[in-house]
Amino acid sequence: MKVAIVTGASSGIGQSAAIRIAERGTGVILTYGRNRLGAEDAAAAIEKEGGTAVALHLDLGDSAGFDAFRESVAEALRTIWSRDTFDHLVNNAGIAQTSLIEDTEEEDFDRLMRVLLKGPYFLTQRLLPLMADGGSVVNVSSSAATATSGLEPGYGAYAAMKGGLSVLTRYMAKEFSPRGIRVNAVSPGATRTRLGDDAFTRFPEVVPAIAAKTAFGRVGEPDDVGSLIATLVGDESRWITAQDIEVSGGYQL
Repeated sequence: MKVAIVTGASSGIGQSAAIRIAERGTGVILTYGRNRLGAEDAAAAIEKEGGTAVALHLDLGDSAGFDAFRESVAEALRTIWSRDTFDHLVNNAGIAQTSLIEDTEEEDFDRLMRVLLKGPYFLTQRLLPLMADGGSVVNVSSSAATATSGLEPGYGAYAAMKGGLSVLTRYMAKEFSPRGIRVNAVSPGATRTRLGDDAFTRFPEVVPAIAAKTAFGRVGEPDDVGSLIATLVGDESRWITAQDIEVSGGYQL
């Protein structure tokens, strides 16, 4: 059985990706930061449908803990799947915070950098020795970093980190290609997740304006993105690498 690691899988896009990947017969290691119950519920839902999953804690903003996380992954692989490698890594975990450039605190900037760019960079580095040749990586970027999405004031720091992740995706694809490892990014548009402290729930009045700018007249749902991630790690995407796919329902089209 193949095994995938999905970071930030306690809710939203990560949870959807984990469930969709598991539906394809792949074992899943789900990570969570503060929402342990959400990750355990997702793992239980996967197992209820006949899949195999385990939830592990990971603080993506603290790279000092990555070696210990790798050991936890290695232990899970041995005890649950009788393997010493895994096949797919989905770098999904993230945070969101907005502020105008003139108002941005350096501490907030650094926090975004640690979670959105440094975290995926060094987590992938630490996990590479455990990744099987012929595997895949999917980095979750953002349409906020693309030239076609339109610019919203306040997203400068967030978009800069996500843009860095999109560039990093291409370099990973180049450097990992001798091992047959594919690396792609997905860039979701406005999606109904828990990011920004459940911003859509707290500010429902913003939804109609966003939907009006989208070709399909609605905001995205986690499964809109999670299903694509599952496809990208699947064998049908074996000839796709170094791509950044916008998943926004035609935002600003």
